[in-house]
Amino acid sequence: MTHDDTTRPPTPPLPSTSGPLKTVTVGDTCYTLLGTAHVSAESADDVRQLIATGHFDAVAIELCDARHHSMDNPDAMGEQDLFQVFKQGKAGMVAASLALGAFQQRIAEQSGIQPGAEMRAAVDECRTRQLPLLLVDRDVGITLKRIYSNVPWWQRFSLFSGLIGSVLSRQDVSKEEIEKLKEGDMLEATFSEFAAESETLYTPLIRERDRYMALRLAEEAPPGRYSNVLVVLGAGHLKGTGEHLETPLPENPTQERESLEATPPPSKLWKAMPWLVTALVLTGFVVGFSRNTELGWQLVMEWFLINGLLSGGATLIALAHPLTVIATFFAAPLTSLNPTIGAGFVAAGVELYMRKPKVRDFSTLRHDVTQLKGWWKNRVSRTLLVFILATVGSAIGTWVAGFRIAGALFGGAA
Repeated sequence: MTHDDTTRPPTPPLPSTSGPLKTVTVGDTCYTLLGTAHVSAESADDVRQLIATGHFDAVAIELCDARHHSMDNPDAMGEQDLFQVFKQGKAGMVAASLALGAFQQRIAEQSGIQPGAEMRAAVDECRTRQLPLLLVDRDVGITLKRIYSNVPWWQRFSLFSGLIGSVLSRQDVSKEEIEKLKEGDMLEATFSEFAAESETLYTPLIRERDRYMALRLAEEAPPGRYSNVLVVLGAGHLKGTGEHLETPLPENPTQERESLEATPPPSKLWKAMPWLVTALVLTGFVVGFSRNTELGWQLVMEWFLINGLLSGGATLIALAHPLTVIATFFAAPLTSLNPTIGAGFVAAGVELYMRKPKVRDFSTLRHDVTQLKGWWKNRVSRTLLVFILATVGSAIGTWVAGFRIAGALFGGAA
C-alpha cells in the first residue's frame, strides 16, 4: 500500500461536524476519518449529514461482524445454543458480553441515547443509499481474549470481577464515565479503572485495534477501489488509525491482520496442570491406603465432601434447581479427577434439563441482565451463573482438598 502525492482535484467542502475530521489521501483514494462520541446525538447527526452530501462512495465503521449482527438482531445473544456454549467453553465469554451489554444499556437509560447511535445511523444510511458498508473493527470476543492473555494471571480475577461489579452496580454511571465515552471507546470506558494504569491492557484494547482497523481498510478499501471513503470511528481511535494510514502499510495486509486475531495458546504446563493434579490426588489415595485403610477412606471421604460441598454450594448461590445442586455435589469430586469434563458442564446440563429457558427468557435477556436480580430471574443468565459458579467452586474444592490430603500424608495431621 503506497502513497501518491499527485495533486488531486479540489473537493467540495464538507459540512462542519461536532466531532474531529481527519483526511488521509493514499493513491487515488481519500479516507475521511470522523471521530465520534459513542454517547452523542450530535455524532449520529454528523454521520447522516456527511453521507447525505453524496461525496462518499463507501462507508467504513468501527464495528465487527458480531456487533453488527447484534445491532440488527438485538436478541441474537439469547438465541445461542446454550448447550454448545458450555461444551465449547464459551460461557465466560458470553457472560462478559452480556455484562458489557448491560453497561451500555445503563448508559442509554441515563443519557437517553443508545451507545453506538452513530454506527446505527451509518448502517441505516448505507442501506437506504445502497452504499458499501465496511466493518473494520476486530471481533469483540477476540479483543477480550487478547486482553485476558495479555494481562498477568494475578490480575485476571480482579479484571473480571471489576467488569462484573461495575456493570451490575446499582449506582448511576458517573459523569466521568459518560465523559470518557464521549471522548472515545466503549471498551476503554468499561475497563477505565485498569486501562489508565496498565500498558498490558491498553495495547490489545486500543493500540492493536488502531492498527487492525487500518489494515482492514487496506484490505476492504485499498487505494483505487473507492474514490472517497468515510471512516466512522470513536474519537479515541482517530489519531492512531490516522497515523497508520499515513505511513506505508504492507502490500499484503492480511497476514499481519490475522496475527492480530490470534490468541496465544495456553502454556504446556497450564494444559498439563489438571492431569498433574489428578495424578497427585490419586497417588495420595494410594499412599493413604498403603499406610492405613482407615486413613485411605478418610482421604477419599474428605475429597468427596470438600469438592461436593463447595461446588454444590456454589450452585446454591445461583439458586439452581435442587436436583442441579445434588447432581453437582456428586459430580464435582469425580469431574475433578477427569479433566475432560467439568463440574460446571454437568451442573449447567442438569439445570437446562430441569429449567429449560422459555421464549420470554431469550426475549428479555438483554434487559434483565441490567439489574443484579435479573441475572437470577432470567433462566438463560441463571444457567450461565450455575456453570461459572459450579466451575469456580469445584476448582477451589480441588485445591482445598488437595492441600488437605497433602497435610494428612506429610504434615502429620489427619
